[in-house]
Parts: sequence; structure tokens; C-alpha cells
Amino acid sequence: MTAYDVRQSIADVTARIAERSKPTREPYLDRLKARAEKGPVRTKLSCGNLAHGFAACGPSDKSALKGDVVPNLGIVTAYNDMLSAHQPYETFPALIKQAAREAGGVAQVAGGVPAMCDGVTQGQDGMELSLFSRDVIAMAAGVGLSHDMFDAAVYLGVCDKIVPGLVIAALTFGHLPAVFVPAGPMTSGLPNDEKARVRQLYAEGKVGREELLEAESASYHGPGTCTFYGTANSNQMLMEIMGFHLPGSSFVNPNTPLRDALTREAAKRALAITALGNEFTPAGEMIDERSVVNGVIGLHATGGSTNHTIHLIAMAAAAGISLTWQDISDLSDATPLLARVYPNGLADVNHFDAAGGMGFLIRELAGDGLLHRDVRTVFGQGLEPYMVEAGLDGDSIVRNPAPEKSGDDKVLAPASAPFKANGGLKMLTGNLGKAVIKVSAVKPECHVVEAPAVIFHSQGALQEAFRKGELEKDFVAVIRFQGPKANGMPELHKLTPCLGVLQDRGYKVALVTDGRMSGASGKVPAAIHVTPEAVEGGAIAQVRDGDLLRVDAVEGTLEVLVRAEEFAAREAATADLSGNAHGAGRELFEVFRRVAGHADAGASVFA
Repeated sequence: MTAYDVRQSIADVTARIAERSKPTREPYLDRLKARAEKGPVRTKLSCGNLAHGFAACGPSDKSALKGDVVPNLGIVTAYNDMLSAHQPYETFPALIKQAAREAGGVAQVAGGVPAMCDGVTQGQDGMELSLFSRDVIAMAAGVGLSHDMFDAAVYLGVCDKIVPGLVIAALTFGHLPAVFVPAGPMTSGLPNDEKARVRQLYAEGKVGREELLEAESASYHGPGTCTFYGTANSNQMLMEIMGFHLPGSSFVNPNTPLRDALTREAAKRALAITALGNEFTPAGEMIDERSVVNGVIGLHATGGSTNHTIHLIAMAAAAGISLTWQDISDLSDATPLLARVYPNGLADVNHFDAAGGMGFLIRELAGDGLLHRDVRTVFGQGLEPYMVEAGLDGDSIVRNPAPEKSGDDKVLAPASAPFKANGGLKMLTGNLGKAVIKVSAVKPECHVVEAPAVIFHSQGALQEAFRKGELEKDFVAVIRFQGPKANGMPELHKLTPCLGVLQDRGYKVALVTDGRMSGASGKVPAAIHVTPEAVEGGAIAQVRDGDLLRVDAVEGTLEVLVRAEEFAAREAATADLSGNAHGAGRELFEVFRRVAGHADAGASVFA
């Protein structure tokens, strides 16, 4: 594609999203306008309501909240101290409250939301709650904000489902300004590729649990986000490029003076953009189809998480914006790959930030005409203020222009010399339905795999077959009954070491599943999120052992190479899913499994 063709493709996708979204976006904006015109609501609460709302406040805050003369900032926090990425949030409410007072406002914790660590639940029963926790988080945040005590909100969240859930809440309460406050990545530990090497050795039985635990502990070793580029760090990129973060704030390590200064600044900025001031920036108006397209382009340019082919659709829908897999795939074709962060390279997010980080990335993309520059953000109008690096001069935050040249061109490339011409995330279609595949970390010779199917109904069954030596051959693993309605669509990350070992031994292997893979999955070609899913009688349920499958990331096809008449005549397989109904809280989520939407519609329980 020529430069003109690329820009035109992005413009065309943006225009069709806007047109497709009119039936939902326009009523959404009308609701926000009507709600905003009512103004701050505290004085409209009864005296009893209001007294309950500030009963636990100190005298000065209580006095301020008796009227609408000062803005009140609601803090929605996903703090817990088991999840390393969220442990730093323990101190943030105090910082935010003090900053609010300094700015002439008040801040209260509106509510807490759950925060699951996918790293803890990988391969465990609890992983079947993970995707649905996104919608629980949105609802929990909604409960906190429903008190109508707040003029703006700050959202404290980092990890996989937490940020998407909080965005859904922020856009549901889109009449309020919303600022997202990151906690930052942990410092670099054992390199991610070395951790992956030890995992493969463990899968082969060449090292024991003690050696594996030592490697894992050296990689995940302190407060902050895991340093690989999975869903959590993709979230942070998205929040900055879409304008929910302050410029330069996404990848600053926790428990540092700059991190604390940025947190205080976020609180003050949130208070500055309420309806009580002159820069009113309601979140639902700020985020539009251009912001969403910018987010998708950022995802592709950095080789981001496949989970966002689900989350971004659900997030956009909360603002009345209709995003599709086809939009995401077309934008991938137009977006060059500018970042190499594990699993798409050897670097981690700290190296990415040191090489120029988000400021460099945004400037390169915008300078090449790949981003909508004229969007609104929590920092004001346009993306130019985001083409910076944040630092401290004494106690004051300073923002300097992003470096003209990447600090490490093996990690972060200019738009004029990308690592690849496209983002490597494609939609697949064919007689097995629709799926997505990410090949930014897949070797070119593995972009097309044609091999016999081997059917499994759980990742544990595949692991057992691997241990027995039954998979020493070319094959396509079909792991079905893993979709939203079947068992909550868990990540199947435990498959990666086994399939990686077989690929390294020279076999042609691929994965086809109606489940998810970790956002950090890499070198094995995986057609994931297959829809319709098996439990709904999707075509994946008709595949049999030995059927020849073709996973083609070049042409964008997913096919079972069986005569159409024979395939159509087959009965769909069934599975006993009763074991997924109980334990680890799964019984509480039966209604979610029953009403969950398709993966290509966001796998949401919301209409």
C-alpha cells in the first residue's frame, strides 16, 4: 500500500465505523447531554442522602460538600495486594485526596472493584471467571458511581480485564470526566525469553518444579505490572494513545517520585475538567470513533494483545460505537509494526520506555498520518501534547519532546523503517467460522499450516497427550468447548510450552480454538476466538480427528478440507460441561455463561 492508500484506508474505516454507529451513538450522546444539563447533583439529593454521603469526611471536606461550590472526585480503585500490578494503588487514594484539597476540591473513594490476576489463575478453575470479571468490574464501578456524589472520576486499574471493565463503566457514566491513573511496570527481572526457555524445559521434563519456580520468581519479582507485552501493558498503551492517561505516564515504575507526582497531577487534572470549570471534558464525548481507531492502530503498531479484539469491541459499544473484527483486520493491514517487545522481541516494556516509549510511538504514527491528531483527550485538544517524555525538575513535572531518534532501534523503530509493513493481526474466515490470529511473533514459514486435526476438549487433555509422546507429528490442535457460553472462555496459555517444544522439533503445528490465548502468546500460529463456538453448534464442533485443516494467515482463511456435503451432514459433537459449573465460584456465573455474547461482539453479558 502506498502512503496515500494507507491514510485513505484508515479514513475509510473510521468513516464506516461512524456511519454504522449512528443508530447507537446518537442516542448515547443525547443521553449524555441531557444528563450533563442537570449539572452537579449533590444539592438535588435530600438532606438525608447528602448527610450519608459525607458523614465520614473531615470537617473541611464536609463543609465543602454541603453545596456544589467545589468539585468532588470519585476514586474507583482496583487495589489488592496479591496482584503485583495493583499493589502500588494502596497509597494512591491518600495522594489523590491531598492533591484534590490543594486544587480546591474534594476526593472520596467511590468504590472498589475486583482485580483478578490471570498469572495466578492460568490453567486453574478460576480462569473461567476471568473474562466475565470484566463485566463484573464495570457493574461494580457503576454501583460506586451511582451515588451521584461526584463531578469526575479517576480510575485506578492496570491489568487484563480491569481496565476494559473500568472503561465500560467510565463510558456508561460518560457525562462525567474520567482520568485513568496507571501504577507502572515492575523493574526488569529475569529476561522473558529465558523464563520461556525454562518453561519449555519443564514441559519436556528436563527441569523440575524447583527450577521452574526459581525462574518464574526471578521474572515476577516485585510491585508493578509484568514486564512482557501482554494485555496489561497493551491496556496502558491504549489508555495513553486514546487520551485517558496523562502524557508520558503509562510506563513509569511504581514507588518513584515521578510516579507519585503524575498521580497527584492526574487528580488535579480531573478536577480541572469538570462541569464546574471551563474545560468540561465528559468521557463519553471525548471518546469517539477516531479515538477508538487510534487505539486499534496503537495496538497493531506495538504487536499488542489479541484479547483486545474482544475488549475493544465491548469498550467501544459502551459509547455507542460499533467496532468489528473486519475493522480491526483492515487497520492492521494499514499499520506498520514499530515495536519489538516480548513476545514479539527480546525487550520488555522498560526497554520500550527507555527507547522513547509512547511519546516516540505517537509522534511517529501521527507524523506518518496514521493517527487522528485532532481528538480530545483529558489533557486538552489534540495528540501533540502526548509526543513527549515526562520527567521531574525538582518537585515539578516537566515534559520534553520525545527523542528524534529511537534509543534502541531493535526495540522501537521509526515509521520510515518499520519492523514489518503491518501489525500482523488478522481476521480469518472460512467454513469453520470466524477467528483472529496474531503473527507478529510467528516466523513467516509458519504463517500457513495445513495438517490433520487432533481434537481435544480441554488444554489438560492436550498436555497429557504431549507427555505420552502422542503428538510427535504435524497436526492442528483443535481445543473446543472453550467459548464464552461453554466455560467463560478461559485463556489456554498452558498450551504454549507444549506446542512450542513441538514446533522447535521441526513439526508443523497450529492451534484452532473457540477459547482465548494469553495476550503474550507468541510463536505458535493460533486461530483463536472461533465463532460460532462449539457449544452453540458452530462448525468447530463438526471437525473430526484426522480432518485436514488449513490455517492461512496470509490469505486470511480458516478451512476444514472436507467435501462440503459430507461436512454439512455431520452431527455436531457435544461435551459434558457439568464439571465447569461448580468450584472456584463458577456456580455464581451460570447466568453469565447463559447470556454471554459471541466473541466477535465482545463476549459481553450486556446487550
